Amino acid sequence: MPTDFDLYDYLLIGHGLAGALLARELRGRGHRVLVYDEPRLDTASRVAAGLMNPVAGKRFALTWRALDTLPYAVAYYRDLGQELSGDFLVETPILKVFGSEQEQQQMVARAAAEPWAGFVAAIDTAPIVQAGLLAPHGGAWLRGGGYVRVAELLATLAQQGRAEGWLREETFHWEALVSGEVGATYAPGQLVARHVVCCQGAAALQCPYFAWLPLTPNQGEVLSVEVPGLTAAQALNRGAYVVPDGPGRFRVGATYRWPPFEPAGSGEGETELTARLTGLTPLPYQVLGLRRGVRPAVRDRRPLLGRHPALPWLSVCGGFGSKGVSLAPRLAALLADYLGGQGELWPEVDVARYNKLYTADLLENKPPAHALG
Repeated sequence: MPTDFDLYDYLLIGHGLAGALLARELRGRGHRVLVYDEPRLDTASRVAAGLMNPVAGKRFALTWRALDTLPYAVAYYRDLGQELSGDFLVETPILKVFGSEQEQQQMVARAAAEPWAGFVAAIDTAPIVQAGLLAPHGGAWLRGGGYVRVAELLATLAQQGRAEGWLREETFHWEALVSGEVGATYAPGQLVARHVVCCQGAAALQCPYFAWLPLTPNQGEVLSVEVPGLTAAQALNRGAYVVPDGPGRFRVGATYRWPPFEPAGSGEGETELTARLTGLTPLPYQVLGLRRGVRPAVRDRRPLLGRHPALPWLSVCGGFGSKGVSLAPRLAALLADYLGGQGELWPEVDVARYNKLYTADLLENKPPAHALG
């Protein structure tokens, strides 16, 4: 180790929600942490409306590990808001509006088995009368969730990072990372890290050490609208979510697009989202803007956590897809425990489930020799 280089316990690449919360976990355990982040407006974390929805999809199914992650996330964001003096978490009901009588009947039939562990507070089969709302077939009231103001949270944590010196807002060059005796050396930053964690979201595809993972970029678009007179008593969901975003303002999302993506300015995303909005309200609206972000989607729809199969000093934390706000707090703690030798990863998220892809990849595309030590 060069004598003029700084030594860190953990070097994290990426300060989206996954990297930001993992950094907080590790710093809270007394580790010396440095985060590199190249701020971009199109990351999924900075575009997302932050909805935490316990029951989703056409089957009205409880989301994966909801009992393990949602109560934990709500308590986490509540405490974080108190710590940072910020109003990041909005604990509000979510109204799942039925789009048809058939959908209503399917929900009622499923309710007989009570599969939702208390997350469904009530089911209305009569029309729901609220200001500006179209709900002639009723809906299901969901509790235990809400939404997080993710962009504001990340901005506050970044401000803290700049002030305390643990965040460097600059490009990280993976090709400059060299394996060493105690971890890895990064000469451009004049530092040595005992452990490096890739937290780059969809940009992890550009990391040569994890290019073998079945990670696919998925584009999501979110519309900002003004709808005077529409109820903001809860978040709405019917084929799209409608999340309050200030007096008379809402965020409508999200689209799901696989590559190749529609070019900016095509208008396709706005057309799709406004059509969903008009299915929920007859009120006139004004479009204020549209933002695009790229999610990191995984083949089996489960996150990617854990160590690289050949480099014990290197790990990944990502692949959260559209559920990052709900999953990130619990998984950050889980990974911090694991890296500290204090616990095991859930098998569903352990990156080791894809190690066989790395073995096959080595035949044609070996990592740089210096990385193998």
